[in-house]
Amino acid sequence: MSFLYPLLLVVAVVVTGAAIYAYLMVQRRRAAALAAAGFGTMVGGGVRRHLPYALLLAALPIMLVGLARPQAEVSVPRVSGTVLLAFDISNSMSATDVAPSRLGAAQAAAAGFVEEQPDTVDVGVLVFGDQALLTQEPTDDHAAAVAAIQRVKASGGTSLGQAILVGLSTITGKPVSVDAPAGTDLGYWPSATIVVFSDGEETGGPDVQAAAELAAAAGVHIQTVGVGTAQGGTVEVDGFQLGTALDESLLTSIAQVTGGTYHAAGDAAALADTTRSIDLRLTTQKEPLELTAPFAAAALLLLTLGGLLSTRWHGRIV
Repeated sequence: MSFLYPLLLVVAVVVTGAAIYAYLMVQRRRAAALAAAGFGTMVGGGVRRHLPYALLLAALPIMLVGLARPQAEVSVPRVSGTVLLAFDISNSMSATDVAPSRLGAAQAAAAGFVEEQPDTVDVGVLVFGDQALLTQEPTDDHAAAVAAIQRVKASGGTSLGQAILVGLSTITGKPVSVDAPAGTDLGYWPSATIVVFSDGEETGGPDVQAAAELAAAAGVHIQTVGVGTAQGGTVEVDGFQLGTALDESLLTSIAQVTGGTYHAAGDAAALADTTRSIDLRLTTQKEPLELTAPFAAAALLLLTLGGLLSTRWHGRIV
């Protein structure tokens, strides 16, 4: 326990000691006066005589300690940490087997997810095609994160491995590569999560499994959200019509390597429901808890009891 004004503890000791001494002196003089008047047999203690005043005296140090603003550190559970939303912006994400498009549905669901998060969760946004780019640093300004989500456009290929590496670089604050020497320490980041929105159609880039294993070693969970349908759809690229379908197996494998979960979503409504089921880390954090109110309540209770008993037994408060 700590005190905001510790000097008041000295005041509490001095004032309480003086009050007790004064009470004892008053009782001694009263006893001497009664003895001088020939009422020596009436001199003495007793619960009724001393209890009300004992309660009033006990309230004094408690009240003064409360004025010193006592504080204690308590472990408070809360959802906290960093969430990086990674959006697949490859050409296949413009397919309309999920209305209005795979990317549009992912944006709507992700924006709703961000708006539901507490202020203790920092949200960042990155996009990935052939390469990956962080478009919004993790921030507790969720409006800025939503704005970054709404700016996402589809083009290019897909590199899930690159997305994971850029996400890890953002979380750890250092460049991360699958070619890094064995034993490279990225630290341990259990309060960080990467949420990948993709149809899972990988077209190249760093090895996805190796990148996922790096995330697992750093304690970072990857949650994957499959956007699209098994039946698939078509997209037009350079004048050609190309078929594209959801590849759940790769997305499931990435999530499982890191201890995360794959979330299937077949349409816009299901995708929105999916983002609500994504698990964030529940952590505990030491926070100061001021104890002035409990001390004040205890002092008030003692003062009230002492006053009531004194009034009932002696016809006066003091």
